[in-house]
Amino acid sequence: MARQTAAEKAYDASSIQVLKGLEAVRRRPGMYVGGTDVKALHHLVYEIVDNSIDEALAGRCDRIEVTIHKDSSVSVTDNGVGIPVAIHPVEKVSALELVHTVLHSGGKFDNAAYKVSGGLHGVGAAAVNALSDWMKVTVRRDGGVWEQEYRRGVPQAPVKQVDKLKRGAITGTTTHFKFDETIFKEEAEYRFETLANRFREMAFVTSGVFLQLRDERPSPIREMSFYFEGGVKSFVRYLNRNRKPLHDPVHIRKEVDGIDVEVAVQYTEGLAISEYAFANTIHTPDGGTHLTGVRTALTRVINKYARDNNLLKEKDKNFSSDDTREGVTAVVSVKHPDPQFESQTKVKLMNAEVAGIVASVTADALSMFLEESPRDARRIVERCLTSSRARAAARKARELVMRKSALDSLTLPGKLADCSEKDPDKCELYIVEGDSAGGTAKQGRDRHFQAILPLRGKILNTERARLDKILTNNEVKALISALGTGIGESMDMSNLRYGRIIIMTDADVDGSHIRTLLLTFFFRYMPHLIERGHLYIAQPPLYAVKQGKELHYTYTEAQQAELLKQFEGKKYGIQRYKGLGEMNAEQLWDTTMNPSERTLLQVTVEDALVADRTFDMLMGSEVAPRKRFIMTHSSEVRNLDV
Repeated sequence: MARQTAAEKAYDASSIQVLKGLEAVRRRPGMYVGGTDVKALHHLVYEIVDNSIDEALAGRCDRIEVTIHKDSSVSVTDNGVGIPVAIHPVEKVSALELVHTVLHSGGKFDNAAYKVSGGLHGVGAAAVNALSDWMKVTVRRDGGVWEQEYRRGVPQAPVKQVDKLKRGAITGTTTHFKFDETIFKEEAEYRFETLANRFREMAFVTSGVFLQLRDERPSPIREMSFYFEGGVKSFVRYLNRNRKPLHDPVHIRKEVDGIDVEVAVQYTEGLAISEYAFANTIHTPDGGTHLTGVRTALTRVINKYARDNNLLKEKDKNFSSDDTREGVTAVVSVKHPDPQFESQTKVKLMNAEVAGIVASVTADALSMFLEESPRDARRIVERCLTSSRARAAARKARELVMRKSALDSLTLPGKLADCSEKDPDKCELYIVEGDSAGGTAKQGRDRHFQAILPLRGKILNTERARLDKILTNNEVKALISALGTGIGESMDMSNLRYGRIIIMTDADVDGSHIRTLLLTFFFRYMPHLIERGHLYIAQPPLYAVKQGKELHYTYTEAQQAELLKQFEGKKYGIQRYKGLGEMNAEQLWDTTMNPSERTLLQVTVEDALVADRTFDMLMGSEVAPRKRFIMTHSSEVRNLDV
């Protein structure tokens, strides 16, 4: 008989654990709010605000106020009817306590109280409560003011009435909570801009609702309010305010089989595709069936119009979806009585019937627009023709760039110095500015796992160029070849040759420009590198301060000022590093490339909408928005550590 291992003996009936109450949320926060990072921290606020938005969708609320207090606690107040406080007939506790302490409890499992809502799993409020150090809920309804407090999800006392509600007083709910610092990462803190962008989106897709965000942490206090009556049509105009549109937005709102559909579409002269989808006012960043419906309608209607009007010849192939989406800004918002999301974090809508309904509604509106506006229709079709031809040229260029090996038939400018390690997860590629810095980096690196790719000059601004032109640029071709993944629609991450791609440029204006050009390229054409955490920015020192026989490095102006205070009255020498080539190989290794000593900034996209808009503004063809941004933020830029 085979002998049992220690691990096998340890696994028996006593190994089975049952997590009761909200313990499961605290043990596995990723299942409920997506993790423990800054993104999950903001998700706590979204869950509570979504409940207030549901009140607005039910026609019982038109004002929501969110406040970040000085202690980083958050309060959300609405003027809805208030969470019920009466004793639940079955559970024998207050309904208020029930929804905050029991998973899968709430008023949204049928259509009696909420015809449409974003909260569908009965998890949001309870999950936030479980992940909060403390929470206090105040309800104004039934002639009284009611309160209950919790500590890490546990009620501290039964729901109690603390005051009477005066005649004519506003009803509603205030939820005040402080996230649990033992669960969320130390560096996690609320970002005003992130919340403001989310609430702006909510206001666009929930027209007629006033949303206010107030941040009491800085001095002076920051505050923004949002209120829109134009729906997603206003949203499209807002997104395209820094672009040149080809026509007025195509807009339609229609209810089909109890599903409310609102779509707005506008083509621009730019190349970027901007698509945003919402289900019951919740942004679904991974799209879903509602976005599929819009894409299907665009391709079908434009192809039909082009054929019917002889703009596509008989020998011409139909436009692909990519051809009809280039330069488009589209927003779709559906309100469904029973939406099915991919997960609790609601990143994707799954209802199969929505695709056909949205496609039909969008097609009707777009067909009518094209027939009634032939000049605009021709401009749209011509734009699709240009896109189709450029895409065909890009396919051919891509085939020339792709090689079995990154080095077998392509001469790389600056010559890639590869590493000997074959496991991609252990390999690093440093993208370095110029031959001088490249030479220093090659001498200073660890040849076992660090590869160096020097770039000569600045790569193409990929925000203003189509893929076929981009692929003729030598620096871009070298980069694509070295990475091994391909680019765009044919990108294959399984062929990635380096687990870390590190941008290492000089600490001057040219270095910043090159870094921005590279970030633009990766964001537009290799977004999976960013999404999967492969892209980094190196942090070389700004100064070397020699005091006696010791050499000290500082990486920011603030660090430099602090160090010099320590040397008051002593003799010291300062060297300002304007370029990586000014350091010798040993210094570059010690400060910037040694894994045990260096600091790397990981490139992430917290909000794709904001990133898309920022790249479009800073790297696009329109000068006025860029100039306005620089003038507005010039004082901030001067104070930034390079």
